[in-house]
Amino acid sequence: MPFDGLRVLSLESRRSTEIERLIRGQRGEPFVAPSMREVPLADNPQAFEFAEKLFRGDFDMMILLTGVGTRLLNDVLSTRYREDSFKNALRELTLVVRGSKPMAVLREWGIPAQVMVPEPNTWREILAAIEGRAERKIVVQEYGRPATELIDALRGRGANVTTVPVYQWGLPLDCGPLREAVKRLAAGEFDVAMFTTSIQVPHLMRIAAEEGLEDEVRRAMKKIVIASVGPSTSETLREFGIEPDMEPSHPKMGFLVNEAAAKAAQLLESKQ
Repeated sequence: MPFDGLRVLSLESRRSTEIERLIRGQRGEPFVAPSMREVPLADNPQAFEFAEKLFRGDFDMMILLTGVGTRLLNDVLSTRYREDSFKNALRELTLVVRGSKPMAVLREWGIPAQVMVPEPNTWREILAAIEGRAERKIVVQEYGRPATELIDALRGRGANVTTVPVYQWGLPLDCGPLREAVKRLAAGEFDVAMFTTSIQVPHLMRIAAEEGLEDEVRRAMKKIVIASVGPSTSETLREFGIEPDMEPSHPKMGFLVNEAAAKAAQLLESKQ
């Protein structure tokens, strides 16, 4: 069952054109407001400290959390070391990849991964995937915000954990669409809000606070369908006091749009 004219807010940034097309394909009325941008850490001494340890053989496992982060880390290290140094060093480690995107980067480089973390790719699945392994000198390629739960759990197992921050999330250079989304949301002009990554939540609420509309946005979110791409995003929504109404059967954007379209009318009716 398609959206049939329901007004759908998306905060997707990198794939904004694609999600707009998907929503229209389900006969929804999309409003896409990019909510974040990836900001490489220009001054990243931790990356070079990590590299020195890596080349000395101080690690036996590396957990790659994102494809973008894996590629950016290689780019950063290539400014100081031979271009193939990082890739060659990875071949000596047990590599754990969180989902298909870092796996695709490794395939492109011709490097095998020993552990593929299954969906929904949260820190809990990472822990389960490496349960019982002997490696204890672990480095984690972080993304956006610190992977606190994962790191604490690994250290709780007795691992020596090093982290490498590669990029962080910033607000878009042009926050105009996001501010407009906040105003429309506060005014009750959406029926569905879709969240495709955790960072969209604090960025939305930050702009809502700046506009003096935080309370209005919170009230509006209780009346519309909140569609979350997966458990990590749902956890962040709940941290902000927003209860998601649905997650798709697979934590992918296409599944999210299609399954939200099928359930939105019934969910919306139940909230009236």
